[in-house]
Amino acid sequence: MKLQLWRNATLLLQTGGKNILIDPMLGAKGSLGQFPMTDNDLSNPLVDLPFNEEELKLKLSAIDAVVVTHLHPDHWDEKAIELLDKNIPVICSGIIAEQIAQAGFTNIISVKDHILWENINISITEGRHGTGEIGEKMGVVNGFVFKAENEAIYIVGDSIWYEGIANEIDQYKPQHIVVAGGAATFVVGDPIIMTSEDIIKLCEYAPDTTVLVTHLEAVSHCKEDRAFIQDRINKNNLEERCLILKDGMEYSFSKS
Repeated sequence: MKLQLWRNATLLLQTGGKNILIDPMLGAKGSLGQFPMTDNDLSNPLVDLPFNEEELKLKLSAIDAVVVTHLHPDHWDEKAIELLDKNIPVICSGIIAEQIAQAGFTNIISVKDHILWENINISITEGRHGTGEIGEKMGVVNGFVFKAENEAIYIVGDSIWYEGIANEIDQYKPQHIVVAGGAATFVVGDPIIMTSEDIIKLCEYAPDTTVLVTHLEAVSHCKEDRAFIQDRINKNNLEERCLILKDGMEYSFSKS
């Protein structure tokens, strides 16, 4: 099993002999423009992908399936809709399946609970994309657990730490967990994805897992950068099992 961070939440998961692209945001730096309700005028994404367009198209040609956790533009953008093969399997929740179909995709696999796809067990999980009114406006988000050859990885998706994430960990018992860090926050309300404090709580709750942190330094409403989070990881003596991925970085998991 291998995982490569492309940028933000866009991940290439290699498991069960398949290449699965998760939450593709493939547009150029600045292509999404300014996000609403932020305290800056920065254009998103803040950085380009770690490879050029020719390399991107080559990588996309080797993708076996796409997984979409939700339809916010930093997880599913117009460039992804343009570049992806419309016949590629797209795995998602039923809530967003119709919108993806309207974009021209013809091979949508809607997951209500779990599916077996190409000998990979894929289970859908719940998340909480913020609290209060902001959380409601952010809508429904999901994560996914992928299990092949007794190795399970839990992609939490855009969620804060709350009891629901603990319940998913208890149910699926993953060896590896990927979280969205950065404490993204609008001008009103609390963070809508994990803060460094959330990440520490998750690590403490799941002491036998490897935790990988993504969603950093790519969108303008994130308040915590890699250096800040790394400092908190170090101060809690978690650096051996809580790792911050850099854009383009590939991580290989050893079997437990």
